[in-house]
Amino acid sequence: MSHVAGHAPSFVHSFIQRLEKHQLAQIGLLRQREIPHVSISDARDRDLLVTRSSPHSFQLGTGASIYTDALIPAITSAQFEVILVTCFWAPSKTLSALHDALAKLAAHRRALNDDARAKGTCTLAPLKIHICLSSRSLLQKLLHPQSRQGYIYPSSSWQQKLGLPDPALLEAGAIVLEVKSLFFLPFSVMHPKFVIVDRRRAFIPSCNVSWEPWLEGCVEITGDAVRGLFSFYSLTWKSGVKLDFAFPQTREGDGEGPSLGGGAFEAREAGLTLVTSTADSRTMLDAPTPITTLLLPSSSHRNPRFRPFPWQRHPEPPGTPLNIALLEVLECARRSVYVQTPNLTCEAVIKALLDAVGRGVDVTIVTGRNMMLLEQIVTAGTTTAWCIRSLLRRFAKLKAELRGRASDVEAGRTSPKLGRLLVSYFCPRSRRESNSNRERQPLIADGHEEPVHSHLKLTIVDGEFTVLGSGNMDRASWFTSQELGILFQDRALATSVRTAVDSTLEARLATVFDSAAASQD
Repeated sequence: MSHVAGHAPSFVHSFIQRLEKHQLAQIGLLRQREIPHVSISDARDRDLLVTRSSPHSFQLGTGASIYTDALIPAITSAQFEVILVTCFWAPSKTLSALHDALAKLAAHRRALNDDARAKGTCTLAPLKIHICLSSRSLLQKLLHPQSRQGYIYPSSSWQQKLGLPDPALLEAGAIVLEVKSLFFLPFSVMHPKFVIVDRRRAFIPSCNVSWEPWLEGCVEITGDAVRGLFSFYSLTWKSGVKLDFAFPQTREGDGEGPSLGGGAFEAREAGLTLVTSTADSRTMLDAPTPITTLLLPSSSHRNPRFRPFPWQRHPEPPGTPLNIALLEVLECARRSVYVQTPNLTCEAVIKALLDAVGRGVDVTIVTGRNMMLLEQIVTAGTTTAWCIRSLLRRFAKLKAELRGRASDVEAGRTSPKLGRLLVSYFCPRSRRESNSNRERQPLIADGHEEPVHSHLKLTIVDGEFTVLGSGNMDRASWFTSQELGILFQDRALATSVRTAVDSTLEARLATVFDSAAASQD
């Protein structure tokens, strides 16, 4: 197939076929209501999903440490445009650091422009910053306009409601800011998180602009996949219009304004806030050539398709690119599956993991014991702990069934061997707490934040496929929230990411179940 030339043929081909089948089965009217709607049968959309990228780094830490060490310096390095997309927006160390950085950047740009005017040379081109968010509070979501156009915050509200700098200061620094929110009742948050700088570099973190001291991850990429990410942004936040990716490159002396050149804003020299974490690490991923990359959006859906009665079958999750890719990669697993997710409440995922174990695949699950319990109950009608108990009961039943097939071996038929099932809960290294609310009172070790929960979303299959992004393995992510995942097919990257994660998780895991240990008892 020409549209997958140069890409890993077997997986990409099966992913495209499966997605096409699901999209053809959908009713056209319902498909058009998706935000965004991406058609795999459209060659232009397909080329934005199946692409290539050059991953540069993978970073671990808390949300505040990742923002202050990587994302904010990238934002302040922009010359023309910043796109910052997040789900939650709340007063926090992250927001305070962002406010401080934008204020100092505006003052720096104003000084450069004042100097340019005094010398009679060109001033800086405006820096456009687009901030896109979905959730600030329960009241904000209940009262949010249910229009596809969303809500654009007036500049008069930036300081008081959003914690951003004075609009006059930003304007003086030739910074043009727009802040927009989208949310659809009952549960359709726009959950992706990413930053695009000058349409050249992109960062895909798991963290929000919020207060939670959780373990987070972030991957930085360049290359063709940035075009797909920009398209996802424009289809979601620009009312379904696909913007032209081409960006005018201004040069000094062309009459449109100079680049920053020697006056570039240096975040470290500016003394910006730096929050550190005991989990901080950065792994360089520079590959000799761009690698096969799938950009995987998952559209928002307003119907949660609840089945509250025990005799009702679990509904099939929407056939979004992210859902389809995750199911496909789990079903094609032959040796190992590693899943790290804040919550695990999606039946389709649990079944796929059990099926993998039944095929002899080793499955490792890292999740949270009591993370966002109320949200889990409201959006899924269950909790991760309950689902883990159900998973272990079903594993025991599967093991008993396998033992019951012992007679098949005597009859000359080979009985399949179960893979290893290892389930762990994330826990902080230090359990010292200064008050009872662990989430709102971060643990501090030698002045560094210790993450109290893991918010990292990571799937690694057969040491070759790595999926990062915003999607959890819970019902909300699979059925209602808009999500964004990115899949890399590269063994070196998978090894580097897994090594970094394993190192960070050392002494931060509590084993719930290990079938290898259980079989020895």
